[in-house]
Amino acid sequence: MDEATFWACVQNDVRPDRGVPEPSSEALPADLVYMLISRVGLDEVAVAAMSKDEAIVRLQKYWIDGT
Repeated sequence: MDEATFWACVQNDVRPDRGVPEPSSEALPADLVYMLISRVGLDEVAVAAMSKDEAIVRLQKYWIDGT
């Protein structure tokens, strides 16, 4: 970080770019992941491989069928 970036942060509350990637729009919401693991009984690997649409459909199936 250079001096100008430092002072912009201190004086103007401008946060420096730290290279943190933005979450994908297809990232699964944490509560959806939690439900699939804790309620449906899927393992983390299976949930991680799902798209957002697949995860929603799977949770809906659990709510409708109980499986």
